[in-house]
Amino acid sequence: MKLYLDPGHGGSDPGASGNGIKEKDIVLDIAIKIRTILTNDYENAVIKMSRTSDSTKSLQQRTNEANSWGADYYLSIHCNAFNGTAQGYEDFIHSSLSNNSKTAKYQDILHAEIAKVNQLRNRGQKKANFHVLRETTMSALLTENGFIDHASDAALMKKSSWRQRIAQGHVNGLARAFNLQRKENGSKTIYKIIAGSFKSKANADERKDFLNTKGIESFVDQVSISGERWYRVQAGAFSNRTNADVRLNEVKNAGIADAYIISE
Repeated sequence: MKLYLDPGHGGSDPGASGNGIKEKDIVLDIAIKIRTILTNDYENAVIKMSRTSDSTKSLQQRTNEANSWGADYYLSIHCNAFNGTAQGYEDFIHSSLSNNSKTAKYQDILHAEIAKVNQLRNRGQKKANFHVLRETTMSALLTENGFIDHASDAALMKKSSWRQRIAQGHVNGLARAFNLQRKENGSKTIYKIIAGSFKSKANADERKDFLNTKGIESFVDQVSISGERWYRVQAGAFSNRTNADVRLNEVKNAGIADAYIISE
């Protein structure tokens, strides 16, 4: 499956902005995370991105590139804005397409998978005459991942863990839509990020709550070590070591210098 992955805007075009963040930055990070998951975890997923940095690129350049490359699917990542009151997730296919078209079927699948995990109000599946939907020769979808000028949506956008969740939702949809097969990891090793071990449950809960305020989802796991009960704070588990290393760095940057990875 050849995926043309298009983080919207960039460079001199910041896109929407609000609450101290810009659309071009949020969507680039989500798109890079999508590429990383697909590349690391799935067979036969070939990705070309419209941009991999804060660069300017016209809509015509993007669609021409995707068409010339012969992409199987065009996925454009965006955030929305209105007047500070609207919120939620929605996605678009071209307005000329029927609900029974192949593109609409792909939309059904991706919408369902993204909505499962994104923690946003579901605004539904829509159609529009956007350039990237009209001028592409392959099926195309544009996702609007929250409203950057809405306080609660923007609070989520600021969290790396949420952007990872959004990326995973998109990947889950692509994997279903295109029947992507997971790579075999042989040993099936799971890499767990440990952000502290405590004899006191209260101390473990305090560490967990601290990480959650930093946008890093974690939980307390009770383990037995040398016959003694310990409360271990786990901040993620990954089948891919690279993804685990990324999370470990996030935990350390949050101030937990002694965090580490265990493999099981």
